[in-house]
Amino acid sequence: MNNIPNIAFQSTGNQNDFELLDLTKFFEKIPDISDHNPTRPHRIEFFALLMVTTGTGIHEIDLKTYDLKAGSVLKIAKGQVHAFQDSPKYEGFLIVFTESFVLNFFSKSSIKLISHFYNYHITTPIAQNNTGNATFINQLIEELKTENSFAQKNIIASLLDLYLLRLERKSKNNQIQINNSKRYNTFIQFKDLVESDYTTTRNVKDYAEKMLVSTKLLNQTVKQFTLNTAKSFIDNYVILEAKRAIVSTEKSFKEMAFDLGFDEVTNFTKFFKKHTGTTPKQFKTGL
Repeated sequence: MNNIPNIAFQSTGNQNDFELLDLTKFFEKIPDISDHNPTRPHRIEFFALLMVTTGTGIHEIDLKTYDLKAGSVLKIAKGQVHAFQDSPKYEGFLIVFTESFVLNFFSKSSIKLISHFYNYHITTPIAQNNTGNATFINQLIEELKTENSFAQKNIIASLLDLYLLRLERKSKNNQIQINNSKRYNTFIQFKDLVESDYTTTRNVKDYAEKMLVSTKLLNQTVKQFTLNTAKSFIDNYVILEAKRAIVSTEKSFKEMAFDLGFDEVTNFTKFFKKHTGTTPKQFKTGL
């Protein structure tokens, strides 16, 4: 939705695809950020890792609140909507990197194994990784301080790649193995199409035709990676966008319905209630 600001990668230095930020310094700069308020929902066009070293706090990703403590790492994927808490009482680091950084410096096999890059729908974004976090941060800081910058991006990417793979191995959600490259590419193509065309169509057949595959194959593929049907994936994404709009805009429900691709607000209300058990108005009242 266009009411949620889309935030592109912005480096405080001369980096254009990767940066390590000290959270204490970042929080101090929040009042001076002019293009958005980091404590309000905003959609990022890059990837981020939030690592907590001391203190406790909370962080919101796609309307869900996650508790943070020392050793926590929170994975935020490109396209997700998140928000920092007001007056945070924790310290740590924020690692941000672009999709081009991943595609240019990570191996294809790693990209497919690290599920949270493009398949965050079935994986929890939070993990506890005290020792791993400390080792990784220390290695990054040491590398970034090195005067000899030869192959530095390759080394940083290798450290990040290794860290994420180890984090994936620890995850309890990695039972779904990406062992069919063609099927995985089909799923990613479908996911991208849904995110761009959901206001135009919620019909599985339409997506299958655009992808030049059968609806049966599309359903089988989506089930392989999300444990759900293609129709459920589409509807769940529309509901997520609707919730994002409700919490981040003062538009009327009629305007929201139109933005989401519904001809009538009554159809939007019925759709929302069918999938959430509550109306948009009730959902907003309960916030």
